[in-house]
Amino acid sequence: MPSVMARATLLRALLLACLSLAAAGLMAPGPATAQLGAAAGPPAVGVVTAERRPVTERTDFVGRIEAINRVDLHARVTGFLQERLFQEGQEVRTGDPLFRIERAPYEAQLEQARANVASAQATLENARVALARARELRQTGAGTQAQLDNAIAQERTAAAGVLGAQAAVRVAEINLGYTEITAPIDGRIGRSTYSVGNVVGPQAEPLATIVSQDPMHVVFNVSQRQLLELFNRYSARGGTEAVLVRVRFADGTVYPHPGRIDFVGIQVDRNTDTVLVRAVIPNPPREGPSEQGRLTAGRMLIDGQFVNVSVEGVEPVLAVVIPRAAVLQDQGGNFVFVVGEGNRAERRNVQLGRSTSAELAVVEEGLSGGETVISEGVQRVRPGQPVNPAPAAPTTPQATDAGGGGGAAPRPGPSPAAATERRG
Repeated sequence: MPSVMARATLLRALLLACLSLAAAGLMAPGPATAQLGAAAGPPAVGVVTAERRPVTERTDFVGRIEAINRVDLHARVTGFLQERLFQEGQEVRTGDPLFRIERAPYEAQLEQARANVASAQATLENARVALARARELRQTGAGTQAQLDNAIAQERTAAAGVLGAQAAVRVAEINLGYTEITAPIDGRIGRSTYSVGNVVGPQAEPLATIVSQDPMHVVFNVSQRQLLELFNRYSARGGTEAVLVRVRFADGTVYPHPGRIDFVGIQVDRNTDTVLVRAVIPNPPREGPSEQGRLTAGRMLIDGQFVNVSVEGVEPVLAVVIPRAAVLQDQGGNFVFVVGEGNRAERRNVQLGRSTSAELAVVEEGLSGGETVISEGVQRVRPGQPVNPAPAAPTTPQATDAGGGGGAAPRPGPSPAAATERRG
């Protein structure tokens, strides 16, 4: 029995010794742990210098394309539609024949009116002869004054009858002319409401619609606040002459021809608190040969089309520009980190301009230019923390036009600081 107890005591002592050694091994730093500890230090970050560059100021809106002139074609006389002389969707010129209504009834009316003129002229001649005879009889004393007065009245009535018959001829000629409907303006004609053979007239729906093509209007609503900002920004530079209007389509394509503002509304919409602004913009035909026998190649702007509208300054202005990736946001607003004394990160609250794009940020307040701004590895930085700065990947000069609409140029490969960040 004593030997069994001695063995148990020895085993417990050995077990405690093993556990102590294991615990000591876990607490002691190994070679790998020592290397990690030695490598720990300020985070590597990529930095850029906040510079003042020429920037095109831009404010974006949603607008609609409108034709300057729009005409609904109505029949002025009633009759069967005899011909349609155009292809739906084509462009027409002023005076081009478009529809013909049956002419025969109106030609007959014109002939009847001309016959009435001849009859009235014969009656007038007879009345004049009777008047001359009545005057002779009155001078010889064979006629009475009453007979003379009656002859004068008949002659005047016959003369008025001639004028009335001539007016009826003019009306008949006008109605006959209405049987041919021509284009009142240059533009593009839409689909025909009626096919040949239908009865049309003044009370019927429009036969077709023509909208002018070049130039076009683009209209958009501007809030009072934005209108005041635009006024304060450009009033000293020439007002509406200091801005251009550019259009972007739904697929992001930029329309190549800029426009000019030609009208600012005189009333504020009480429902939306906005003011209507209108610009005139060219709409030339698309380049390239047209195919024989097909519709015209058309133009890029279409009446009623929704577009994105950008109001841009004609002349670029100097503004502080930094990469958009350097800007962070929290409840306090937008901010950036700059490298201060001792390579410590400092927070700067900034206000971004409206020309800020996906690649570049235009800073209106918070930076004056010349600051060293952290643009890469910014997520690992805390205020007051030491950092290890290195030059970030530069942006090309093309990207400095934050309002150009073409997007920033592709960015070069990552800087050593960014590579360090990914490896960490």
